[in-house]
Amino acid sequence: MRPAEPSDLTDIERITRAAYAQYLPLLGYPPRPVTEDYRPRIERGEVWLADESGEPIGLIVLERHPDHAMIFSVAVSPEHQGEGHGLALLRFAEEEARGWGVGEVRLYTNGRMERNISLYISIGYRETGRGTHPLRPGFVVVDMAKPLAEVNK
Repeated sequence: MRPAEPSDLTDIERITRAAYAQYLPLLGYPPRPVTEDYRPRIERGEVWLADESGEPIGLIVLERHPDHAMIFSVAVSPEHQGEGHGLALLRFAEEEARGWGVGEVRLYTNGRMERNISLYISIGYRETGRGTHPLRPGFVVVDMAKPLAEVNK
């Protein structure tokens, strides 16, 4: 893992678009990470890249909060999905959060992304709430959290 630099912006946008493209038919709109302006996030040090042979193949966007870390996005290039990079990115987030001295890692996802919800549960996240999507009427946001005491599950 390495922190993203401004020169990585094109790769970040490319990876994100490709990774989230599978959800367009399910949702009918691009998920928020696809439309995000990553420049401020890069400047704040929130974007981390996974490289393979010097080429970015995945990323995680991790926000630091006083009592938790918040995962905004995890994205792996489709040609590298299924190789364990997504799980490595999630583990990286947990290690960063532990280093920050916070008690848990949080994330949220669309309620229609059932496969993602199942994956997060399988690695120790628990659902902490559901609510109406603030920008998309009719959609549900699922909040999830993983206490760091459960990191080594």
